[in-house]
Amino acid sequence: MNSPYDWSHDYRHPTAWDQSFPPLTLPDMMAASVARRGAAPMLDFLGRQFSYDEVARGAARVARGLQQRGIGRGHRVGLFLPNVPHYVAAYYGALAAGATVVNFSPLYTVHELEAQVEDSGTDTLFTLSAAALLPTALAVLDGSSLQRLVVGSVAGALPAAKSVLYRLFKRGEVAALPDDPRVIRFSALTDNDGRPDPVAIDAETDVALIQYTGGTTGTPKGAMLTHQNLTANARQVNAIDPDHDADDRILGVLPFFHVFANTCVLNRTILNGGTITMLPRFDAKQALEAITRTRTTALPGVPTMYQALLDHPDLARTDFSSLRVCISGGAPMPAELREKFIAATGASLVEGYGLTESSGVVSTNPYDGPVKPGTIGQPLPATHIRLVDKENPMRDAPAGEPGELVVKGPQVMRGYWNRPDADKDSFTEDGWLRTGDVAVIEEDGYVRIVDRLKDMIAVGGFKVYPSVIEAHLHEHPAVKEAIVLGVPDAYRGEAPKAFVTLEDGFDISGEALAAWLNPQLGKHERVNSVEVRLNLPKTMIGKLDRKALRAEEAGA
Repeated sequence: MNSPYDWSHDYRHPTAWDQSFPPLTLPDMMAASVARRGAAPMLDFLGRQFSYDEVARGAARVARGLQQRGIGRGHRVGLFLPNVPHYVAAYYGALAAGATVVNFSPLYTVHELEAQVEDSGTDTLFTLSAAALLPTALAVLDGSSLQRLVVGSVAGALPAAKSVLYRLFKRGEVAALPDDPRVIRFSALTDNDGRPDPVAIDAETDVALIQYTGGTTGTPKGAMLTHQNLTANARQVNAIDPDHDADDRILGVLPFFHVFANTCVLNRTILNGGTITMLPRFDAKQALEAITRTRTTALPGVPTMYQALLDHPDLARTDFSSLRVCISGGAPMPAELREKFIAATGASLVEGYGLTESSGVVSTNPYDGPVKPGTIGQPLPATHIRLVDKENPMRDAPAGEPGELVVKGPQVMRGYWNRPDADKDSFTEDGWLRTGDVAVIEEDGYVRIVDRLKDMIAVGGFKVYPSVIEAHLHEHPAVKEAIVLGVPDAYRGEAPKAFVTLEDGFDISGEALAAWLNPQLGKHERVNSVEVRLNLPKTMIGKLDRKALRAEEAGA
């Protein structure tokens, strides 16, 4: 089947929609930029700059160090890292060795990390000697099939003065390395000639990245993204930016372990030969200072981040004159927030849409207007979109009616790691990726998301799965039934809210339940409230009726 809308005749991006992207591996993409930009800065980490040549040498040493330990094709190398220079060297180094990278959030608990290490078959894990990371990684090393840790030092990546201060005043944030042959210092791994054995990589079939995402049940699944998936998406994003060039300075505050940042910050900037200003985590004050200091040109982010920048007292003292474009994704962008941010900064702010399964980006509003607030714009070049019937995805949606958004393009994943059952549910029989989102395509070719088939809650760019929170609630002896919904939140876009009924003989308030529940959850999962009810709506066969409860809440 063809796309129902021919964007080649009404395409608002400054490039052709019907184009192709030749196969390209990530190591070859980086090598081309290193050849062009060698001495130019690739990374700016809290003021310390690393050139393209330096990062390439570091990645080559990582690749050689892995190969010396028998790690290459057929191996999965995990990154349990925040935004630090080690991440970039480990990412491109593991790929150059022929291995597949597996991203893990630094916020993971031991249980979450261990489960995904086992599922992916990760045998080598990169992390830092930070108290927030190393103890978790060591526990997983002892409790799983993980074979080795590679541990870097944050102080070693900082500017000299800051490195001294870090060692003097932040000793409590550094964990001691055990005397264990399975634990290797990053400096020891990279103590070699930096000449890895060449590896033949098939861009279209070899998996570069296993990126975990959840489903409607909250069970994590690893999306297999090939080299071509990732390089194509970087090139697609480049193609719709009329002003991209090697002078771009991208503020990298989105976490690299997230697919949005992997494409829009890391790979796309390196493709251009630009500079990534890296911050290890989002801090509004640090971000505003970095914008002024580095004369940032582009800022990919999520709506909560833009709101935090607007709310910070340093906003008025920040020089935004260099900032030309901001790209918002991960959650719907409130129109009022967009208008306020544009007024405060003078930058363009465009909203886009994507999924882990699509390497990050499917569509965006045009960088140079017209922007239609509340829409996800038009698809990237070479990206086909259809609307299919919500009940039968093998039929097109009736003309003029909303339908489930399905996607084809060079950025769409190979499938889920070891989950053919999930592949069957996530692709139509003729190979289109099902997004679970209900959309309409307007007369001018702009796409508007109007509903979700899935129950996921979008909290500040993170996906939250109600079943995970509901499972925790059911561990409390007072809780009989529980439903968690996403409700509008001015700051985060959406926030989880729980509704429960109680077992006979218990009397506990919603506030008390929330106080018990939230410390057990990740920060983005925490509920804004728990509402205790005498009963919850049910379907005719007695199942809890999420749809009816959502309708009640919307009418409240």
